[in-house]
Amino acid sequence: MKKRLIVGITGATGAVYGVEILRTLKSAEGWESHLVLSDAGALNAWHELKLKRKEIEKLADVAYHPKDIAATLSSGSYLTEGMVIAPCSMKTLAAVAPAPADDLLSRAVDVVLKERRRLVILPRETPLNLAHLRNMLAATEMGAIVFPPVPAFYAAPKSIEDLVAHTVARVLDLFGIHSPRLARWQGLKGTPEERG
Repeated sequence: MKKRLIVGITGATGAVYGVEILRTLKSAEGWESHLVLSDAGALNAWHELKLKRKEIEKLADVAYHPKDIAATLSSGSYLTEGMVIAPCSMKTLAAVAPAPADDLLSRAVDVVLKERRRLVILPRETPLNLAHLRNMLAATEMGAIVFPPVPAFYAAPKSIEDLVAHTVARVLDLFGIHSPRLARWQGLKGTPEERG
């Protein structure tokens, strides 16, 4: 059986992260993607990438309607490796700790956390207010990994695509999906005296 990873795409800027995660999972042997694309996420993906909902859903192995609370993802008995929300809106982040489970996205989050599976969220907002910070703390206390998509300039990116690819590879590392293309830190050559 293939390992299942839930991918949530919400209405924050940065739809490219979720789309690239789906594309990367297509070529990851032994894995399948399960997509929950919120209505705001679909709207934002059209605005940023000119991709329609159906085009994004085709990138996933399985796509669910965001209001289908009876979907398989609503049960802890449905085995997954966890979930990544990329991008994660502040509205979605605010729903992690209270776990309202009033739509499929928040119910899938609730299931992942209650089953002690890995939840990685890529919050997209800046600057952060106190409510955002408190919600990140609450999510972390519940077991989520807060992974802001901050550029890694040590990898010497040449394009926005390079920045996105590096972030996506680092996120998938957290699920044991390792990319040979990821520019990993190798340390600086020479002694401190030679470098400085």
